[in-house]
Amino acid sequence: MFTGLIDDVGIVQSVAESDAGREIRIGSSYEGLTDGESIAVNGACLTVRDCANGSFTVAAVATTLGRTTIADWRAGRRVNLERALRVGDRLGGHFVQGHVDGVAEVVGVSQQGDARLVDLALPPGLAELMVQHGSVTVDGVSLTVNDLPAPGRLQLSLIEYTLRHTTLSSIAAGDRVHVEADMLGKYVQRLLKESI
Repeated sequence: MFTGLIDDVGIVQSVAESDAGREIRIGSSYEGLTDGESIAVNGACLTVRDCANGSFTVAAVATTLGRTTIADWRAGRRVNLERALRVGDRLGGHFVQGHVDGVAEVVGVSQQGDARLVDLALPPGLAELMVQHGSVTVDGVSLTVNDLPAPGRLQLSLIEYTLRHTTLSSIAAGDRVHVEADMLGKYVQRLLKESI
């Protein structure tokens, strides 16, 4: 379980194929990592396979590669990182599972006063889980749905702090991003479908 509050931005150092899947070594400022620990990498919950001073390795299996952009990652890519929530931690974002629901395409980025507006084209099945001013996770970052400007579209309003502390500062039209809908919305949708 995560909060969507990014606590480090890492750099992909290497990508290789292994029996465990696609292995990714990530440089980060984390200290005290342990093998088996869960880390959200751009919002995808991955398991630390091994760690060394200043870096750690995770692996993504075929299922994960099919649901995320991880298959496209190369050395030098910046990624949002968050360690798993511990009992007693503050919950400043919202409950994030680290289960990417789909990949959205950035269709527009514009500046409006002190906010950067980002419009996303959502994959099928995700739009009905979005609520204006509700929670959404994009590339691991807990955000508020600013607007639902058209069917299948989602608009974010990024503040300066988010731009300084995450990879979303470099987002541009044509980019693909991980989206995780609010957990509560998914459960409500499932319950409503079963009651009809």
